[in-house]
Amino acid sequence: MVKELLINSTPTGVTIALLKDKQLIELHQEQRNKNYAVGDIYLGRIKKIMPGLNAAFVDVGYEKDAFLHYLDLGPQVRSLLKVTKDVRNGNQTYQDLQGFKAEEDINKSGKISEVLSKNQLIPVQIAKEPISTKGPRLSSDISLAGRFVVLVPFSDTVSISKKIKSSAERMRLKKLIESIKPKNFGVIIRTVSEGKGVAELHADLSELASKWEEFTRRLKSTEPTRKVLGEIDRTSSILRDILNPDFQNIIVDDQGIYEEIRSYIHNIAPDQEKIVKLHKGRDVLFEHYGIEKQIKSSFGRTVNFHGGAYLIIESTEAMHVIDVNSGNRNASEDTQEENALLVNIEAAKEIARQLRLRDLGGIIVIDFIDMHKPANRKALYDALRREMSEDRAKHTILPPSKFGLVQITRQRVRPEMNIVTVEKCPTCNGTGEVKATITLIDDVQNNLQYILEEQNEDKITLCVHPYIAAFLTKGWYSIRMKWFFKYRKWVKIKAVTSYTLTEYHFFNPSEEEISF
Repeated sequence: MVKELLINSTPTGVTIALLKDKQLIELHQEQRNKNYAVGDIYLGRIKKIMPGLNAAFVDVGYEKDAFLHYLDLGPQVRSLLKVTKDVRNGNQTYQDLQGFKAEEDINKSGKISEVLSKNQLIPVQIAKEPISTKGPRLSSDISLAGRFVVLVPFSDTVSISKKIKSSAERMRLKKLIESIKPKNFGVIIRTVSEGKGVAELHADLSELASKWEEFTRRLKSTEPTRKVLGEIDRTSSILRDILNPDFQNIIVDDQGIYEEIRSYIHNIAPDQEKIVKLHKGRDVLFEHYGIEKQIKSSFGRTVNFHGGAYLIIESTEAMHVIDVNSGNRNASEDTQEENALLVNIEAAKEIARQLRLRDLGGIIVIDFIDMHKPANRKALYDALRREMSEDRAKHTILPPSKFGLVQITRQRVRPEMNIVTVEKCPTCNGTGEVKATITLIDDVQNNLQYILEEQNEDKITLCVHPYIAAFLTKGWYSIRMKWFFKYRKWVKIKAVTSYTLTEYHFFNPSEEEISF
């Protein structure tokens, strides 16, 4: 099994593709300057207490109030509130918790009105990003995640990942962590800690302890509803969680990100620093490695897979529904039941990939091809569980029902990945008639003149469809050359294959879009 990570930088953000044996299995998009990412810590202000929901709505600066349920407060929330009050009043710094006397844990079946009150300030961590019309989902059970461990303030418990099976290794790790962990901090030992020595674990713990110090330092001066401490960026968090010896390449097409990743890898896994490579080819990174083709073939309503069978994937507000069809798969000499099992097993592999690729969450219902033998239904269930075992999102799979349906619940912490592969033409609105190229060029020239002369912008980049880019740059005395002689400013033209024919955008040297 060979894993590769490809990172494509664009003016609006970063797109991250995870490949397993050259096949795309995860796709992530990180917007520049994006707020409200999972793991970010904000200083929230209680806006409204809802006794009927046993929850509170919290102002964290988002357009909609965030949601905090009583069960997400965490048992040590009173200790967190005490630290917040003392730090902001200047009574204590709490850069470590050596002499801290913890408050009594809250009752699991208690009421939120007994703990929180309107306008009260409380540090909260983003548990789910804003999705659709909903604001962020919050937790005040603060935790700081590292590569090998997770640090939990106000606790003395040491927990170990269930994926570490060896009892001897579990005992070794627990004793080791108990001997080096800071007082009044709990620790969750992650799967990647297996086989690691005291030096690596101690370095990770020390880094997380310094993050707690930074949190308490910022807590004193942070304005209410503002971010106190941010999670590391999406690229680094993926590397932190999944980097292992199976990785052969991490390929980046941006010099700045390349240097950042090399530095990060050097800190967490120095022996793998050499796998980070800078893409210098003339072709766009994703096109050079065939990622664009895989994206376009994987995100439609219909997804074909091995043997001519295909999936139909429909999404609604309430759930996602997947239908398995045998299509034009060549019938073998096997019975219908055996053919159905073969198609269903192949479908299980593709469905597990699609759930990770699209990051589908919530309720997923799968209609497999009907099978009558209990042994075959169990084989399908086992195959689906095996294929989804590598999925990092928490999930639960129920055995096939008497109607042949398999139900899955999968953790949803951020909006699903949605790549539009079929759309109505934005210019002709489906009529089949588009604006003439000359008319489009006139629009571009008018806007360019306004940007250069009225807004006095310099060193701008024009991003357009490859066909329009060729039209603007063809020949020595091209349209772009005419612009140069007219305005005495050189316009960089960049072809973007994902743009529609009539789409264009201007960017400044800081890669910020220029509005006009």
